[in-house]
Amino acid sequence: MELELQPLALPGVPQERPIVIAGPCSAETEEQVMTTAQSLANRGTKIFRAGIWKPRTKPGGFEGIGVEGLAWMKRVKEETGMLVSTEVATAKHVYECLKAGIDILWIGARTTANPFAVQEIADALKGVDIPVLVKNPVNPDLELWIGALERINGAGLKRLGAIHRGFSSYDKKIYRNLPQWHIPIELRRRIPELPIFCDPSHIGGKRELVAPLCQQAMDLGFDGLIIESHCSPDSAWSDASQQVTPDVLNYILDLLVIREGKQSTESLGELRNQIDECDNQIIEVLAKRMRVCREIGTFKKEHDMTILQTGRYNEILDKRGAQGALCGMGSEFIKKVFEAIHEESVRQQMEIINK
Repeated sequence: MELELQPLALPGVPQERPIVIAGPCSAETEEQVMTTAQSLANRGTKIFRAGIWKPRTKPGGFEGIGVEGLAWMKRVKEETGMLVSTEVATAKHVYECLKAGIDILWIGARTTANPFAVQEIADALKGVDIPVLVKNPVNPDLELWIGALERINGAGLKRLGAIHRGFSSYDKKIYRNLPQWHIPIELRRRIPELPIFCDPSHIGGKRELVAPLCQQAMDLGFDGLIIESHCSPDSAWSDASQQVTPDVLNYILDLLVIREGKQSTESLGELRNQIDECDNQIIEVLAKRMRVCREIGTFKKEHDMTILQTGRYNEILDKRGAQGALCGMGSEFIKKVFEAIHEESVRQQMEIINK
């Protein structure tokens, strides 16, 4: 399904990179919301965000202030002139937000992972013209992400955007959610006209990672940033460690270097030509390797040997991983490459043996 999209066209918001959406993780009290909003507005923020309903992993945590907070968002809009945005996870959330005049909605990662929930939201939005941003699902599944966008688009909404907030993993190293930048990059390749925002707060999970993640997103051509900012982050009722003050946010944005892709040079073109040449050579070498694998398949068939030789496979992975590290590449990256090559080699040998 091809998406039918229109520009986000946000009133009063310059359509230049980065479009910034900022505000606290959660709307906690009216005073906290208004203090943060006024401080952000004074520093030039045009779009305010705050969570009204908060999905928690376990019961007992702060699950959002609820409908009461929508009145505070309305006051933010009236007193600062900012657009206001929040997350919706059910049809009821949608109806309450529309009634309160919320300008922008977003769908969270847990909801994106549930097609039933996304369809419920889509059905509730039929006939409404409002920008909707869709976060990536918690798991690294591009098709699920695109499917959620298709469901919302299928309900007639054309002002859509995506939010990259990283992917959950048991292997948490530096980040709260692994960036896996190749996934939003592929989303951009598949749907080039779709605006993509980066959520450095949820990717990093720590406020000191927000600035470098913002710069990475800009270097990759992202259109906007959605950042958690709180008037007193350390006392926040949710996600305290990843929120920054409005002053710090302003400092981060001031330091951003925005590189426009249109300013490509001849030397960049030459380098890309070299990449193309290398890619051609890689394909030729792989084709040669597969020819040898097919010969091995013929030999194994003639001598009644099993295809999978575990010792040999492990030897290849270990040896090539070490070679990759010596050449300045990650050993895990090299192992993944050779796992894929081995899978194709086995497939081709199976064809020979089953003839």
